[in-house]
Amino acid sequence: MPSAAERTRTLVQSTCSAVLLVPGLSVAHPGQLMPESRSVGPEGDVFLGFPADSPVVRAATRAQGDELTAVLEITDVAPVSVPHRVRGRARVAGWLTAVPGPAQPGRMTLRLEFGEASVDDLWGYEEVEHEDFRDAVADPLVTHEAELLQHLHAAHGDRMATLRALLGERGDCGCAGGGTGAVPLALDRFGLRVRFVEGGGACFDARFEFPEPVRDIAGLRRAMHTLFEAAAC
Repeated sequence: MPSAAERTRTLVQSTCSAVLLVPGLSVAHPGQLMPESRSVGPEGDVFLGFPADSPVVRAATRAQGDELTAVLEITDVAPVSVPHRVRGRARVAGWLTAVPGPAQPGRMTLRLEFGEASVDDLWGYEEVEHEDFRDAVADPLVTHEAELLQHLHAAHGDRMATLRALLGERGDCGCAGGGTGAVPLALDRFGLRVRFVEGGGACFDARFEFPEPVRDIAGLRRAMHTLFEAAAC
C-alpha cells in the first residue's frame, strides 16, 4: 500500500480542492483562499501560487519577519458518481512567507514551511513526519487518475462488475438480483479500489492489487487486462 507520506504528497500535488487557512484572516468569498497552483520543494516545503492582490498574499507580505502560521487543507472527492464521494482529506500546517519576486505577471508564490501533516483517507488516519513527506514521491498515476476512473466507469462498467467474482463469499450480497453496481473509486500504482453498491443503497469497498506496481499508463493497461482475465476465469 502507499505510505501515508506518499498519499499526502499525492494529494498536495493533485488537482483536488484545497484552501489555505490563515488564523485571523477573513475574506469576501472562499475562493480567495484557494491556491491556483501547488508544488513541493526539495526540502518538503509547499509552494502555493496566488493572485498578487490576494488577501493571503497581503497577509504574508505584511508579516515579513514575523511567524505567520497557516494550514493547507485538501479535500479529495471521487471523480465518479458514487455514494459517499469524499475519499479523504489531507492537512499540512506550517509557517507562511512570500517568495521574493513575482512568479509571473499578476501572480505571487507563497512558501508554506512544513510543520506537521496528516492524512485521513480510505486507508485510515495517519500523521506524517517531515522527512517522510520530503522524501516521498507522488503516485505516478495522479495526473491521470480522474480521467482513468471516469473511463473505466463509463466504458467498462460491465467488466467492473465481473470483479465481484474475485471476492468469493464476500461478493455474494445475498440480495435479489445480485449486486446493483460496481464503481471504480480509487486508483494508484499498487491497485484499484472498487465500491460495490447493493440494493437499498448499502455498499462496500474491495481492493484489487496489481501483480506488481505500475509505473505508467502502459503498465496500467497490462495490469487491468490481467485483473479482468482473472475475473473471467
